[in-house]
Amino acid sequence: MKNSNEYSQKIKKFYRSLKRKYAKSASTEHEEPTESLVYAVISENMSEKQAHSAMKRFTNHFVDLNDLRVSLTEEIAEQLGIDMPTGRETALRLKTALEWIFKKYNTISLASLKKNGKRPAKEALEKIESISHFAVNYCMLTSFHGHAIPLTDKMVEYLRSNELVHPDADEQEIEGFLTRQIAAKDAYEFYYLLRTQGELKRTRKQKITKTKKKTKKKVTTKKRRK
Repeated sequence: MKNSNEYSQKIKKFYRSLKRKYAKSASTEHEEPTESLVYAVISENMSEKQAHSAMKRFTNHFVDLNDLRVSLTEEIAEQLGIDMPTGRETALRLKTALEWIFKKYNTISLASLKKNGKRPAKEALEKIESISHFAVNYCMLTSFHGHAIPLTDKMVEYLRSNELVHPDADEQEIEGFLTRQIAAKDAYEFYYLLRTQGELKRTRKQKITKTKKKTKKKVTTKKRRK
């Protein structure tokens, strides 16, 4: 990445500030890689809070991952609790991935990949249909103890908008740059803190926008009454 020394200092300073701002989070670990993939697919297009709520609904509604695999797309989308177009797309991605895993391994579990080592495991995950680069990295981080920093589109957008990475760097360059700056033992914490900060900023912006819209609507209504 261009000007890597400059951005290296920015990232390290940013990481230190986040550790002071937020309480230390316990690392999330999924014994079953498929569960990690399911959470990654769900959380990629929603906030962590929404994703945790969706996973609780999944646990209460579906018997197990195989039950999730054979359920209707509309049923899965309903349990996600987000708007229908995005919910249906996410549900379809989940079903496609789970069906691919079942056909490939004759089981819904990916635990056998742990016997092969991290690199072969990652190569196997990358072949799963409908699984994004984010989902692969999240699974590697939380199920295989790999040195990875999963990045959603919103996280990349946050890094760019706050000038923490070079504006011309693509997602792959940013990801490689971050893994060189952040040690493997700190990878999950950095991922969690970056995501938390980005979602907090986004929530504040949304609240401000909603307040402005309400104020504008009230002013317009008063003018009409006059």
